[in-house]
Amino acid sequence: MTRPRAILWLSVFVLGSTSIPAWAHSPLSGSLEERISILLGAAILSIFWIFYILGSVRRAAPVWHPIFFHVAMLLSFFAVVGPLDEWAETSTTAHMIQHMLFMVVIAPLWVLSSPLSQLVAGGGRWLVSCWTPFLRLPRHPMLTAYLHGLTVWFWHTPRFYQLALDNPWWHVVEHGMFLLTAGLFWWAVLQGKRRNVHWSLFALLLTLMHTGFLGALLTFAQAPLYGESRSLEDQQLAGLIMWVPGAVPYLLAAAWVGYRWFRDIYRNTGATD
Repeated sequence: MTRPRAILWLSVFVLGSTSIPAWAHSPLSGSLEERISILLGAAILSIFWIFYILGSVRRAAPVWHPIFFHVAMLLSFFAVVGPLDEWAETSTTAHMIQHMLFMVVIAPLWVLSSPLSQLVAGGGRWLVSCWTPFLRLPRHPMLTAYLHGLTVWFWHTPRFYQLALDNPWWHVVEHGMFLLTAGLFWWAVLQGKRRNVHWSLFALLLTLMHTGFLGALLTFAQAPLYGESRSLEDQQLAGLIMWVPGAVPYLLAAAWVGYRWFRDIYRNTGATD
């Protein structure tokens, strides 16, 4: 990435990170714990973004990679400190939209941007130690699918769902677990080795099935599962969002992985002929 382009993206970062909180709920309102947790989340995202921009100056990336990354970062700020986060405190639908943004939009965009080289170049080799323990997991698509599935069901059980709503620190942990496990899952699926293509398709099928089942449970429930303060209609809409629109990214990913698989088979067959 050239220096003028880096300056352009740095300007986008400054505008994005300062304007979103301006029309969202203010980090200076609410309890002390809420203020600190919001500011901490925004700070982590900001550092992550700055490292990438600085690294892009030193190590260029294909043109689409920075676009994917910066769109994901803007959506992350919107989900964490935007009005959606405030709405999610009282609406199951908004909370579900927030979760789906993390799991099926932001995480795959980060993976598609392949940001590791730029993050290392911008933040130093010490960053490698942060993700080294996780580097082996994407070699096993089904393992990442299991980890991500356990995370999804854990935080959608009524007890822990309510815990994340009542305690801002657990809310931060919840978001972090969604992003981490979803990132590993999409990395294994979208950036996996060719020999693991069949496992990637199985992982996508498994995730599509159990998230759809969870969405159907919420949709057809006859009583509110997350407290009487949330209406049944709100919960049913949230389940429908997880069930139907939430399935689209998995179907698109399966089509893409399958297409690459058949393309490689065709090329190998043509080479042998």
